Amino acid sequence: MKIAIEGCMHGDLDNVYATLLHLQEAEKTKIDLLICCGDFQAVRNEKDLESLSVPPKYRSMNSFWKYYSGEKVAPFPTIFIGGNHEASNYLWELYHGGWAAPHIYYLGFAGVVNFGSVRIGGLSGIYKSRDYHLGHFERPPYNNSDVKSVYHVREYDVHKLMQVEEPIDIFISHDWPLGITDHGNWKDLVCDKPHFEKEIQDRTLGSKPAAELLEKLKPSYWFSAHLHCKFAALVQHEDGGPVTKFLALDKCIPRRKFLQIIEVESDPGPHEIQYDEEWLAITRRFHSVFPLTAKRANFGCLQLDMEECRRWVRSKLQSRGTKPFEFVRTVPCHNSSETVANGHNRNPQTEALLQFLELPYILDENEPAHSPALSISRAAGPIDYDSEDGPVEDVDEIELPEEDDEES
Repeated sequence: MKIAIEGCMHGDLDNVYATLLHLQEAEKTKIDLLICCGDFQAVRNEKDLESLSVPPKYRSMNSFWKYYSGEKVAPFPTIFIGGNHEASNYLWELYHGGWAAPHIYYLGFAGVVNFGSVRIGGLSGIYKSRDYHLGHFERPPYNNSDVKSVYHVREYDVHKLMQVEEPIDIFISHDWPLGITDHGNWKDLVCDKPHFEKEIQDRTLGSKPAAELLEKLKPSYWFSAHLHCKFAALVQHEDGGPVTKFLALDKCIPRRKFLQIIEVESDPGPHEIQYDEEWLAITRRFHSVFPLTAKRANFGCLQLDMEECRRWVRSKLQSRGTKPFEFVRTVPCHNSSETVANGHNRNPQTEALLQFLELPYILDENEPAHSPALSISRAAGPIDYDSEDGPVEDVDEIELPEEDDEES
């Protein structure tokens, strides 16, 4: 199976798809799947732009809306996670994952799916320590503060991913795992990005929760984006243990290394996105402690047993099947004469999944206007939110440090 990995999409679906179609034709090959490592920007209409955390002068409809409306159809199955420049109101509709457009699947704030026999997990957002232990208190339409904090990684989502026991083939995050530079040629990296050197020395470059997930999950591949450069590393887990091939990629602009093709072993097919039994069981088990205010999740209140959840989900999937619920448009798209409303839309996919798992829909429950926990967490002052740099021809082979018997 050939899988294309893309760094930061920044809404430029047309150029990424065109590049891959050209590659298919030139190389006489077939690409089975595209994975995007965040900043996908699933912007459907002008109202979504208000939930996009970028300066107004950089807000642009780009091309996702064409795929949402049906004007265009993605030529490859596409899986993406969220970064720090997203239409967060739409991604909140699909918190548990789902089709953002036909053939374009969002993994959710955290998630695991199967594509054929390849198991793919992901964590959306970027890490900010001051927001990490908060709950998901933000609700659309977002104010100026919440539109930035909503994409910050939360302990609840990481904790769910830490429960995964079965092997992960590919894991994707937007920011890099903390300490990943120890496992690659960081000196070459700082030649291109000199301002990274102090962060590497201070051990502040990257995400601590992502590093914990890397150590726990030990996936065969880990892909990231965010820092707008290409960087490869090999992580050896314990002596003689499994190896994770790490690769970070750039954003979609000319003459930058934003695209990578890998080949992974897979069953013959069908190659379709399917729900993952273990992940649905984790979702069911942890739903009762979903933190919907700024208050930290209380994991001590869990009542359901994991093995019981597995048996229950397995029985349900055997009856229904593993295909995700079908895509449904929930708002008018760009160039439509329909009126776009403010606030939260209940996405039928999310409703159907929760009904299937016999769980209540709680994403539109309101957060108190002034949460004490939130005030305490931000008492230190204004938050330093990351700024971003921002169709690409250089598709090249995976570059990894040399290792005996390493397969490229």
